[in-house]
Amino acid sequence: MGMEIIEKYFPKLDKIQRARFEKLDSLYRFWNHRINLISRKDIDALYEKHVLHSLAIAQFIRFEPGTKILDAGTGGGFPGIPLAIFFPDVKFHLVDSIGKKIKVVTDIAAQLQLDNVAAQQIRVEQLTAKYDFVVSRAVTAFPEFVKWIRKNISPENSNAIPNGVIYLKGGDLQNELKPFGRQTDTTPLSHFFEENFFETKKLVYMPVYSRRNAI
Repeated sequence: MGMEIIEKYFPKLDKIQRARFEKLDSLYRFWNHRINLISRKDIDALYEKHVLHSLAIAQFIRFEPGTKILDAGTGGGFPGIPLAIFFPDVKFHLVDSIGKKIKVVTDIAAQLQLDNVAAQQIRVEQLTAKYDFVVSRAVTAFPEFVKWIRKNISPENSNAIPNGVIYLKGGDLQNELKPFGRQTDTTPLSHFFEENFFETKKLVYMPVYSRRNAI
């Protein structure tokens, strides 16, 4: 299943967005022959398992123009590249510690003329910049991830929800989220998408700053 699964849930894409999403297939196939970014089995399910999965964040929140997003441990550009296509007025910083992955992300962003994307090879722990939200797809256990990026969340809120972490992960997250008590909000992706792939997938949101106090 290709672009039709994206248009099923996002029918109001403009011509530029649609063209960029359509181009992802050939770009990722090109790079996947050279660098094994995505399993051979999954490349045929690129739009469902990678692009639509990334766009679960767009179902959860519509970022305001000018919002700054860090995609920590972006790998081959997920969720950052699909989100940057969907939110052309939002600034995305895609980082990964593996240079060859950043090479791919840089090329794909250039091929798509995504001027709202910057890609960098760096460990997240070394970043000092501030962002409104940090997004990621299952880089590590959630408590470890929060330790890495807490310092990078700006206290200045400009979106409908307070700045924080938006994390995509599957399986039973109970133990991972236990240290945070009621601070996290978990949404099953089956609330957004009806395909079987999303039955066990979840979106975890945790505000790292609120308008009243930091946690």
